[in-house]
Amino acid sequence: MDLKKLLLFHAIVTLAAGIVLVVAPSLIPQTVNIKIAPNEYLLCYFLGAAEFGIAYLSFFSRTLDDKSALRIISKTFIVFHAATGVLELYALLEGLSPKIIVNILLRIVIVVLFYYYGVSKNKEKN
Repeated sequence: MDLKKLLLFHAIVTLAAGIVLVVAPSLIPQTVNIKIAPNEYLLCYFLGAAEFGIAYLSFFSRTLDDKSALRIISKTFIVFHAATGVLELYALLEGLSPKIIVNILLRIVIVVLFYYYGVSKNKEKN
């Protein structure tokens, strides 16, 4: 594994999530027992649009050689996934289905991977 492969994997997963959120808006929320009515789909569409932006950034970041830029991009993904994980944990503590624990653990893994490959291993050499 290296940063370029991680970015490609991240692009594919986030693109897939975006597509699902637009094509079948209630599918992902249903996995944790959240019911989304058709008049609430706009929230899923907004999240899907954000996923498309993240997928685009992930995919095209693979072409960059600038270590500083790659660290900033990696840190942005770390902030996104860490913040989302904390909010998912908060929702769990507020009564959301324990099924969300798997997603929280996956977010921890992705944060660690982006830190390792995108920040720690991607430092400028003196």
